[in-house]
Amino acid sequence: MPISRKGMSGALLACAMLLSGCVSVPDSIKGSSELPQQDLLRVMNAPQLFVGQESRFGGKVVKVTNLNGLTRVEIATQPLDESARPRLGAASVGRIFADIRGFVDPVDLNNQYITVLGNIKGTEKGDIGKASYNFVVIDVRGYQRWHLTQQVMTPPQPIDPYIWYGPTRHRPGYWGPNPYWGMNLGQPAQVQTILTE
Repeated sequence: MPISRKGMSGALLACAMLLSGCVSVPDSIKGSSELPQQDLLRVMNAPQLFVGQESRFGGKVVKVTNLNGLTRVEIATQPLDESARPRLGAASVGRIFADIRGFVDPVDLNNQYITVLGNIKGTEKGDIGKASYNFVVIDVRGYQRWHLTQQVMTPPQPIDPYIWYGPTRHRPGYWGPNPYWGMNLGQPAQVQTILTE
């Protein structure tokens, strides 16, 4: 049974709303300010100006160190997307120490992707290999561990499952199924790696 144009626009609107919901920032790393500080290079250039400011950084966990009452997570940060996920494949912007209160098992975080939210405490000297490095230190209030997932991206489909056939000499105009809807049209599907909650 054909769907009316009004019904199609409602379905498209619902689909758009559903998709826009997918790019929201998880509650654990939302923060209290509208846009927490995410520019690590700016913070590294003048850390004293940002002490106490709410920040949100993410990337790949390089090292986890358990201390008394504290878990220190070393993160190679990457730019974040609009939903606060690290951008896969992006070069590291720099390293941070993220201090999480309490014990977190290193097995749960090592080599994982994570986004942390918390206040900037300042910087601390450390090492990357044999090179000395000034790490920005974050007092973590919340964090989100991401999971690597693969999804199959199908080639683009015709926009509308129903199509208007204009009138010709031999038949009147007709609103009916699009004969190309759901067809692959010869393009291969692609597998894409993404981060999910």
